[in-house]
Amino acid sequence: MKKYIFQIILICFTFGFVNAQVDRSKAPIAGPAPAIQIGDYTKFELPNGLKVFVVENHRIPRVSYSISFIFAPELEGAQTGTGDITGQLIGTGTKTKTKDQINEEMDFIGASLNASSTGIYASSLKKYTEKVLDILSDVAINSQFNKEELEKKRTQTLSGLAAGKDDPNEIANNVSSALIYGKNHPYGEFATEASVKSISLEMCTQYYQNYFRPNIAYLSVVGDITPAEAKKLIEHYFGKWQKGEVKQKIYDKPQPPSAVKVAIVDRPQSVQSVIKIGYPVDLNLASPDYFKVRVANTILGGGVFRLFMNLREKHAYTYGAYSSFIFNPLIAGFEANASVRNAVTDSSIHEMLYEMKRIGDEKVSESELSLAKNYLTGNFALSLERPQTIASFATNIERYKLPKDFYKEYLKKIEAITAADVQEVAKKYILPERSTILVVGKASEVGEKLSKFSPSGKIEFYDIEANPFDPSANSKSVPAGLTSQLVIQKYIDAIGGAANIQKVNDISMKAKLSVQSMSIDMKMIYKLPDKFLSEVSMNGQVMQKQVLNGEVGHSSGPQGEKDVTGEELERLKQSASPFIEMEYDKLHYKTELMEVTKIDGKYAYRVEITSPKNVVSSDYFSTDTWLKVRSESSMDAGQMGKTSLVTDYLDYTDIQGVKYPKKMKQTIGPQSFDISIDEVLVNSGVKDEVFK
Repeated sequence: MKKYIFQIILICFTFGFVNAQVDRSKAPIAGPAPAIQIGDYTKFELPNGLKVFVVENHRIPRVSYSISFIFAPELEGAQTGTGDITGQLIGTGTKTKTKDQINEEMDFIGASLNASSTGIYASSLKKYTEKVLDILSDVAINSQFNKEELEKKRTQTLSGLAAGKDDPNEIANNVSSALIYGKNHPYGEFATEASVKSISLEMCTQYYQNYFRPNIAYLSVVGDITPAEAKKLIEHYFGKWQKGEVKQKIYDKPQPPSAVKVAIVDRPQSVQSVIKIGYPVDLNLASPDYFKVRVANTILGGGVFRLFMNLREKHAYTYGAYSSFIFNPLIAGFEANASVRNAVTDSSIHEMLYEMKRIGDEKVSESELSLAKNYLTGNFALSLERPQTIASFATNIERYKLPKDFYKEYLKKIEAITAADVQEVAKKYILPERSTILVVGKASEVGEKLSKFSPSGKIEFYDIEANPFDPSANSKSVPAGLTSQLVIQKYIDAIGGAANIQKVNDISMKAKLSVQSMSIDMKMIYKLPDKFLSEVSMNGQVMQKQVLNGEVGHSSGPQGEKDVTGEELERLKQSASPFIEMEYDKLHYKTELMEVTKIDGKYAYRVEITSPKNVVSSDYFSTDTWLKVRSESSMDAGQMGKTSLVTDYLDYTDIQGVKYPKKMKQTIGPQSFDISIDEVLVNSGVKDEVFK
């Protein structure tokens, strides 16, 4: 470590000495494009149409094999997700081997095997080449699926989709794709719970039989192997692979909107907005504008450039703002994105559109141009350190019919681009006036301010599955005469009534929290009116402990101990009283009945609660049962700033005349946790010593 620090100091000192002798008021003049040698490759083709590329790399005794199937993606419709599920099933069995046999044989030789809906990858030490090729070819040619594995993959996929429903970034990615490309285009559709549940074993088998064919496959062989060795082995293991007719579907090309379109997905619990500005672009690697577009986008937002410097450094709206051109095989797309505070959502969009327009209206400076070229050159040079890069170059050249020297001339093409070139392609491909602006956030706070970006003043609302809807259909008017006090009284009556609640002296709960396949133990102990303990542990180790003893709060964990103060103390006090609703008047809480809205498809009354310290939260009470179904608040997440905290209450059960939820779902920002309450003890005689 000392040696490393010394080297850093030495480098800094040397840089400072040299820098002191140059005129720092002038941007450095870019030198000529560096000469970078790109490794060569050998290619051949089998009679069945399998195209093979061999890249020799004898530095380490390993060989990797990557099969890519090139075909127009299928529009899967009501069964969207079939391809992804099929990719997960590849490697779970063949006509001759079970999943366990494949795994055991690969593990025994320290090899790896991975698959997706469009390819298979395997790697091993050179001495196990024939064994790996035997398994890889068997998986590629003879895969066979079973229902048990399908159900496992379905369950895993559904679990991921359930988590994604609470992730604003995942929602934004899905809805943005649907709006940009259209739900009737493969790039615009995405899996839902309903589509995944409808996928059958026969559909997966058909997908595999349709698309895992040698005549649309590119096999890259990279590593400690000669072309002659590779050809002999590939002919032996893949020569009998039968070609098949693969219909290459043709789709209408999506078009950018004729004018700015503004859309929103309402997440009432959000304290941040996810912004995506995008549209489809008729552009690919073979376009003469490709290199110019790469430079233009780099300056706009391809790294720490204009969008980043504007929204983060100048205005402090976000931690990062970026843009990209996504070069899909069928059609490309442009996207600018950022996550910002609710209060600056409209200001952030204004600045993003401003930068998109400015790069087409004004020539970029020579210093910016030079920085962008250096950035792209450096990234390209780093990519060449991986032999797999040469194989991907070879595949791209064949797939997109690129000139043979496309990558060898890469740096020269970048270096030749001028400020006028950047402005030319920016006007052509960066279209702020023909964009779809999507915001995933709290509509009640940001929605009205977005209308100014729409020429018609109209905002379109979408749900998390990109279905348009009328927001007024999700709410209805508050019944005449109903107040927040009456709603809260109805809730108290619904859980057992004041008389039964007043008999509760203490409550002890044990629960399990599930997150990303991990199980975490929770313990909560209440002693009314103002004592509370919360303990979270994993594998027997306490991860966090919070204690409230009257007015004094304390927190401890692996990061140390501290007194709880401010908003955190306010939240702890609210948590300490399981029936705080009975004490609102006494504690000087203010409540207001705001609206009737839908929570998971059912109507609920939203009551806004303001604590004596002006901490605002919301509770939702079912219009049918009067039970509390959700709580919303915000919390300080350190460097992340304010983030949302949402708790859903499920499966109420009666214990000694009072109802308690047996399940809860908690969402903190993009993370969701399922909480199962396994034990509830009431009036068990909890001692005061517990809270010291």
